[in-house]
Amino acid sequence: MPDPLSYVRTNAAAWDARREEQLVTARRGWTAAEPTWGIFGIPERDVHLFPDALERARVVELGCGTAYVSAWLARRGARPIGVDPSAGQLGIARQCQDEFAVAFPLLCAAGEEVPLVSSAFDLVISEYGAAIWADPLRWIPEAARLLRPGGELVFLGNSTLLMLCVPDKDGFPATAELRRQQFGMHRFEWPDDPTVEFHLGHGDWIRLLRLSGFEVVDLIELRPAPGSRSPYPFVDEAWARRWPCEEVWRARRV
Repeated sequence: MPDPLSYVRTNAAAWDARREEQLVTARRGWTAAEPTWGIFGIPERDVHLFPDALERARVVELGCGTAYVSAWLARRGARPIGVDPSAGQLGIARQCQDEFAVAFPLLCAAGEEVPLVSSAFDLVISEYGAAIWADPLRWIPEAARLLRPGGELVFLGNSTLLMLCVPDKDGFPATAELRRQQFGMHRFEWPDDPTVEFHLGHGDWIRLLRLSGFEVVDLIELRPAPGSRSPYPFVDEAWARRWPCEEVWRARRV
């Protein structure tokens, strides 16, 4: 019988192979004076992704990678647990924990199947990570299971519009042309990249969140400041200043 989570191993292996690149990303995130979000590094003071009350908050970061978001949370008094299926990424996170003396649990697991107790957490957060590399039909209900009533889910990924406009092959930026249909958006595979991504349209996101027991609180469409530069070739500042290339969903467990 086919393994419905085989893509998790594919994605984890791809991220394990990016060790040198991820060491640079990790150091940038762990040494940041202020959290910044997304590919254009928009400051936390401009987007307010973190809840106001973080002291002693119990947090799960799904798809934590090198866990710099969990480190930011720990420094603000929260009690995070970083979860990621990539052993290599977690190895970098442990290296950074030792170097910067910030300790919190790290767990090797997929966002779709998290071996943590139910209804025990105040916040589930994902910047990319599970937000685009885990199947939302599985990880959104899992996030709902982890959260206590009133707990909050915050996740950031590529916008629906960007996924309709970005070329299939890497190295080419999004244009004003719609390249694929929105109806039926879910699983994305690329001709020159082994990873499997997941993206939904806005209506499908709202229905999934509500069916999973969430109230939608906000949808924040990120816009970079003039002069921002993207380290990735699939979108440039000119495009991202006209249309949102990234979006943040906030939802509350009812």
